Amino acid sequence: MKATSVSSAAISNAMRYSQNRMQVDLVKAQKEMDTGRVADVGLALGARTTQSVTFQRDLDRLKGIVDSNALISSRLSSTQDALGQLTDTAQTLLAALPSAISGDMTSDVTRDSGKAALESMTSILNTSVNGEYLFAGTNTDVKPINDFAAGGSPAKGALDAAFLAHFGFTQDDPAAANITADDMDDFLTNDVMPQFMGSDWQANWSNASDQPIVSRIALNETTETSVSANNDGVRKLAMAAAVVADLFSSSTLSADARKTVASRAFSWVGEASSDLGQVQSQTGIIENRVSSATDRMNTQVDLFNQHIVDLEGVDPYEAANRVNDLVSHIQTSFALTARIQQLSLLNFLT
Repeated sequence: MKATSVSSAAISNAMRYSQNRMQVDLVKAQKEMDTGRVADVGLALGARTTQSVTFQRDLDRLKGIVDSNALISSRLSSTQDALGQLTDTAQTLLAALPSAISGDMTSDVTRDSGKAALESMTSILNTSVNGEYLFAGTNTDVKPINDFAAGGSPAKGALDAAFLAHFGFTQDDPAAANITADDMDDFLTNDVMPQFMGSDWQANWSNASDQPIVSRIALNETTETSVSANNDGVRKLAMAAAVVADLFSSSTLSADARKTVASRAFSWVGEASSDLGQVQSQTGIIENRVSSATDRMNTQVDLFNQHIVDLEGVDPYEAANRVNDLVSHIQTSFALTARIQQLSLLNFLT
């Protein structure tokens, strides 16, 4: 019979190796308990790992678009608010013009109405959200509208130059008292309107691009998600407010000329309100499309999450029991290791 000796060092080393293995298993078990999914997808799924990777990739794409849609919805909501404010501004100016047409309102009051409309319009159109200007089209880092009342304003300079070129004198010249209604109507039609409805608009007034922002709102769906300050409603409102503010500032302009200015401005503001209302409707339709697309993708996200859970999911109770068992075994192992390390031949001999 052969006796085999077993040293306390060998037992201690074996226990230490066992502890290391259990600690590694504990980390994995804790991860599975916290996430509800297997710690090592490749080891657990084998050949089916490709399915899990594909589902996760598609899920990440959907979540990215859903997050983007949240920002788009915020921008569209702010755009709707701004369009509503522009419509209110147009209505306020529209209410002031009939009295000017009939001659019941003083020139100063009408002029101030035009200036207030210009200031309000400029402030609204230069609104920014998250550092991006709402009405700048794709030029989101540039203020879309120049301030008509600012010093050296190209818009004001162009309007003054057009008046001088057409009549041969400035707005405050005493000769302005001789301008007839027909003369003023001709000036407004042939000199003023091209500045706003033609290419001069972007040269003097606007820094916005005609091209709106186009965003992907679903995997296979894109749409325009911004409004440009170059739309006709904004141009007509600016044209009406500018001629009222500028020409009613003249103390020498004839009464007939003023009535013609007020009458044409009234017509332009009415058209601007209609155009802005149409833009609001289109923006509302886009908001609805974005919301519907987000709802559809959230449903897809839930389905992908369910597929991933079916592939990678673990029983939470089983995972918790495994963690508890491993913790218990590790604690027992530590206790045994401590007892073994206390074994000594000297203690036995004594």
